[in-house]
Amino acid sequence: MGNHTTVSTFLLWGFSSFPDLQTLLFVMIFFSHVTILAANVSVMVAIRLSHNLHTPMYFFLCGLSFSETCTTMAIIPRMLVDLLADCKTISLPECATQMFFFFGLAANNCFIMAAMSYDRYIAIHNPLHYPILMTHKICFQLLMASWMAGFLISLCIVIIVFNLSFCDSNIIQHFFCDISPVVCLACDYTSHQEMAIFVLSAFVLVGSFVFIMMSYVFIVSTVVKMPSAKGRYKAFSTCSSHLTVVCIHYGFAGFVYLRPKDRDSFREDMLMAVTYTVLTPLLNPIVYSLRNKEMQTALRKVLGRTDRFIPQMVNKRTPDS
Repeated sequence: MGNHTTVSTFLLWGFSSFPDLQTLLFVMIFFSHVTILAANVSVMVAIRLSHNLHTPMYFFLCGLSFSETCTTMAIIPRMLVDLLADCKTISLPECATQMFFFFGLAANNCFIMAAMSYDRYIAIHNPLHYPILMTHKICFQLLMASWMAGFLISLCIVIIVFNLSFCDSNIIQHFFCDISPVVCLACDYTSHQEMAIFVLSAFVLVGSFVFIMMSYVFIVSTVVKMPSAKGRYKAFSTCSSHLTVVCIHYGFAGFVYLRPKDRDSFREDMLMAVTYTVLTPLLNPIVYSLRNKEMQTALRKVLGRTDRFIPQMVNKRTPDS
């Protein structure tokens, strides 16, 4: 290590460059977080309570909503605390834990969306055998495989990153322990480690995206052969919500994690990170709710039950006159 000073804690610089905006950012991100939780929980409850939504597509959607909720919980609560706190330090174990859960859940989101594209392909390409090919057991196995693969890849990345030696500067130019701002503080980061992290990230993003696009190529080739215009419209409408979420998710994530990095790009990456940690988890339930009549009907029933339940609870607590 020579004359270097070993780092034991990091400083999450984040939005410290904008001190006058931190209160406003706290309010905006707090209400966005509450909205994300309410929207995703509503989707999960609606799917759970509506028997007509007990299909593979909505099973994966429920899993995606749960995973994205957990993803925001790994980042946003700490971000909110740091926006109001004077001390923004984070220890190496805490940083490693945050990175592990964030990238494990983010990779899981990608794999679940790939499973959803496979489900749509089977439903459209082979509808007669769909109940046999996409049983509840198979859907559960695909979901568990997504979780296991996501966290295994995340574990590999965390082991590579936190086996590095951090020295001198401990300021992370980000609001959470992202890969690039952390590894740029290492004094022994080599091209081999950089390539390993890039390959793992590309496997998650590019690999799952290519699988999704291949599924949609087969879907489109099947749909255009349908003789009925109504059938073609119905087939495309079942895929439009998923494809919209895929384009938004992979667009932001690919811009941040697959382009060349330098120190001047950290501020751009941080602003983009706000988008995919706050906006994208909110868009998922909104897109599926606005573009899906079955989901709209289920959400109305859930909200109607809630509206009836609250007055009943109030009346029970109010003593008779």
